[in-house]
Amino acid sequence: MKTKTFDCVEMKRQGAKRVQERLSGMTTEEQLAYWDKKYEQLVQRQKEHHQQ
Repeated sequence: MKTKTFDCVEMKRQGAKRVQERLSGMTTEEQLAYWDKKYEQLVQRQKEHHQQ
């Protein structure tokens, strides 16, 4: 029998919890700014990855 070394469902839950903690207490406008910034960071990482 295989032993699981990686649990993707648990990783997803932990990530969702971290995001929820970061956003708690933020206004709607602050949350939108947070996601705008994260989106821009993702786009930049993708551009850097494609240049390699």
